[in-house]
Amino acid sequence: MTQPAVLTLSEEENLRPDIRAKALLFADPASLQLLQQARRIAASHAPVLIQGETGTGKELLARHLHTESGRKGPFVAVNGAAITESLAEAEFFGFEAGAFTGATGRREGWFEAAQGGTLFLDEIGDLPLGLQVKLLRVLQEGEIVRVGGRRPIPIDVRIVTATQVDLAGAIADGRFRQDLFYRLNILGLRIPPLRERPGDILPLARHFLERHALSHGLDVPVLTPATARLLVGHRWPGNIRELENTLLRAALHAEGGVIEADQLQLHAETGSPRASAATPSANDPDSLWENIETSLRQLLEHAPDDLWARWEQLLLESTLTRHRYNQVHSASRLGISRHALRTLMKRHRLLPDNSRGEARISA
Repeated sequence: MTQPAVLTLSEEENLRPDIRAKALLFADPASLQLLQQARRIAASHAPVLIQGETGTGKELLARHLHTESGRKGPFVAVNGAAITESLAEAEFFGFEAGAFTGATGRREGWFEAAQGGTLFLDEIGDLPLGLQVKLLRVLQEGEIVRVGGRRPIPIDVRIVTATQVDLAGAIADGRFRQDLFYRLNILGLRIPPLRERPGDILPLARHFLERHALSHGLDVPVLTPATARLLVGHRWPGNIRELENTLLRAALHAEGGVIEADQLQLHAETGSPRASAATPSANDPDSLWENIETSLRQLLEHAPDDLWARWEQLLLESTLTRHRYNQVHSASRLGISRHALRTLMKRHRLLPDNSRGEARISA
């Protein structure tokens, strides 16, 4: 039996908390098609936009594109959600000595660091609008100017971007430039969520268990048939990262080298058998509302005294986390003003001070 292709990280890169998927495997027909698409476009110099849910392996695919491209320069990865607007220009384009307070010497930015290679911009949908304008100019002119400098510096960098944000919606909301989208989306790749490529689930499970066993000097745990069925039937909203964490947790509790279904600790409502083609998609808003209504009716039966407060806090925290505590984006998604959002954050003690806010935004 042919072993499926697997993309992994180095041991050092595995320690990075911002990389959610530690392996990307191609066994399912949907992922094999993605691999073929990636191979066809790898050697091109055109920008690539990779779209996919969190934890699907977007950076791993970007690294594969760089490896297959034949480019001799380095692969440089930047998380757009972690960029502070005040320092963004200096980080991207570098700066000259004396350009601003604290700039005691010249420093190259990410574009120069990636010269001859690939610059990977993750979470491109979270870039500030001002930086989007400057990035568009670089793509158009093929050169950068350091902060405090005057001399244009030609660059030879292949741009690969990634997002889990609906960029069409962001464009409609005025949060993302349409002209930049067209520049970045010359070549596009979509990584299907794990629930859409069930043929990858068990090979990935074996991969993670083998790595865990090797690093701890243990025998590889065995999955019972019931455990395997439960893994394939689960919807995996956290995708590859959730699968890895679930298996490693189960491996720690495995007795006799066998992982039983109950050791996965999956919720029954999300671990039910995979829906048929006729079942509404989990991304269908009507289907999602039906699930919420079912859960709400169950909560009402238990009559918690603080139901409204907890419901409001859950919606607020989920939205803030989804947008990395960006108040403008969170308020827009909820359809309320920023002032109203801040009032709710204060009520639920979610309004951080500056230091705490910076930490949460960049996490």
